[in-house]
Amino acid sequence: MEIKPVRRLNATVEVPGSKSYTQRALVVACLAEGRSMLSNALISEDTRYLVEALRFLGAEIVISGSDVTVTGTGGNVHNPGRVIMLGNNGTALRFLTTVASLGKGEYILDGSSRLRERPLGPLLDALRILGVQFQSRDGYPPVKIVAEGLKGGNVAFADVESSQYISSLLIGAPYAAGDIQVALTGRTVSQPYIDMTVDVMGRFGAEVSTRERKIFNVSCGQHYRGQRYIIEGDVSSASYFFLAAALCHGRVRVVNINPASLQGDINILGIMESLGCSVVRGDHWVEVAGGALREGDFLFDMGNMPDMVPTLAVLASFRRGQTIITNVSHLRVKESDRIAALVSELKNIGVAAEETSDGLIVVGGKPHGAHIETYNDHRIAMSFAIAGLAVPGIRIQDRHCVGKSFPGFWDELSKLYED
Repeated sequence: MEIKPVRRLNATVEVPGSKSYTQRALVVACLAEGRSMLSNALISEDTRYLVEALRFLGAEIVISGSDVTVTGTGGNVHNPGRVIMLGNNGTALRFLTTVASLGKGEYILDGSSRLRERPLGPLLDALRILGVQFQSRDGYPPVKIVAEGLKGGNVAFADVESSQYISSLLIGAPYAAGDIQVALTGRTVSQPYIDMTVDVMGRFGAEVSTRERKIFNVSCGQHYRGQRYIIEGDVSSASYFFLAAALCHGRVRVVNINPASLQGDINILGIMESLGCSVVRGDHWVEVAGGALREGDFLFDMGNMPDMVPTLAVLASFRRGQTIITNVSHLRVKESDRIAALVSELKNIGVAAEETSDGLIVVGGKPHGAHIETYNDHRIAMSFAIAGLAVPGIRIQDRHCVGKSFPGFWDELSKLYED
């Protein structure tokens, strides 16, 4: 698919519900007592894999547009007696590893060849302490869980590479036989995602006590209760339209966005302001206007918003100066080796870039058109598609991979051409 440059950008677009909130709400609603009504859910490839898995585990789920009705299991996780396939949904893999541990018998979780490259080891080590037996391929899927429920206990993570391990344990902890404490030491990436998990758990009736965002205590005997829950818009998806405003020196308003969101990706707005964009925040919308991008050398620690690295890398390619992106080594085990993919495709469009041990360095220049390999990675496809709005000749080789998180991306992108 070739992206045509936009001549004048003055548009309003809408993004779907948050991918992260959708998946958390679905899993919690599956464990809850009674019925939950989830509004504005993201219905995407990842969502459908998760929904099918939750049905196997005993939840009744009905999808109508972007509304999802979930009749929960009350914590009584069923055993489907078959392999649960999760595609390349790494979040579902981590979350359901703990959920399956609440059941009885053997559960096997597996997925695509890429999912089999996504690590589970630290989570499995923690579950072992809590009484769970399992078999895995050196800490990678497929994983066989021999479940007899979770015992209480204390687990600790040092320099954890994925916040999903912590979120997984927290979500299942209310149904353990005893209290669970999760302690974090050293570096923790993607901390805002843990905050989102605690937020969703609280909305469904389970409290997590925290100390300095490093120690999390969950008392046993709590139960999630079915809720009406509205899922806020996805800031990750919105970021591509913020990027469009920045590259095209135009204005884009994204509706269905909470400027005070717990989603860590909202902090991309501060970075864009520091690089010369103007940002206006409304009650349920954000508007970005682009201008001359600030020159010079900048360093950005992206550990709390790793999904924003493709957005920032493409922005950096259009800016004179060096941009150093750090603390994102865990991007190597996303849908692709995202660091290597970004460096390769930035070079492909004529921009100097190099990998580092925990990120990449981009030296902005004058990008040109090229065939963009997406590596079956939705975020590579969407970020480089936006580059095509500013320079001619950008061609996205696999447009369909955006279905993992934003099936309507191309329709919303088309709105940028409307006068």
